[in-house]
Amino acid sequence: MATKVSLYEVVGALEIASDEMSSFVSKRTGKVVMLSHEAMQRAEEDSKEDLPDWEEEELRLAKDVLDSTDWLELPSKFEVHEWEFMNRFGQSLSAPAQCEEVLDAIHGSGAFRAFKSTIRRLRLEDAWFAFKNSAFEDIARSWLDENGFEANDDRTSPNPSNVSTPSNPRP
Repeated sequence: MATKVSLYEVVGALEIASDEMSSFVSKRTGKVVMLSHEAMQRAEEDSKEDLPDWEEEELRLAKDVLDSTDWLELPSKFEVHEWEFMNRFGQSLSAPAQCEEVLDAIHGSGAFRAFKSTIRRLRLEDAWFAFKNSAFEDIARSWLDENGFEANDDRTSPNPSNVSTPSNPRP
């Protein structure tokens, strides 16, 4: 039987992915954790320095992730192309004028800023956030399926604050 993983915890981890953090899923338990690259580096170096309790917890978890074959890394922000989301969103708009404005906004310098300004002006923010969330869900479902997990659609954990971090431990 496949391990169940909260679809919404995976979506949350994908949404808040950054240059400084990586997220992992336990093959055994389905737990989703986010770790700083600094903690991962300290764990690799087997750092023995005195740390506050929350950093000790993060270091212990990072060592577990590095030393075990039980953890799989979620796609990084470099593997999730938000520009492509914006492009697909623009193409999905039924009003030709809106479609053209949104697609024009994502080309050239400052594409993300121009996109946000355009969708705000056109009052498309709610549609954009629904589209973006659906795109993240598609990526999460695909990743879970490709890695042999069962997506748990229970919406009791619908936001990134439910992703376990050392400063936000989850049971």
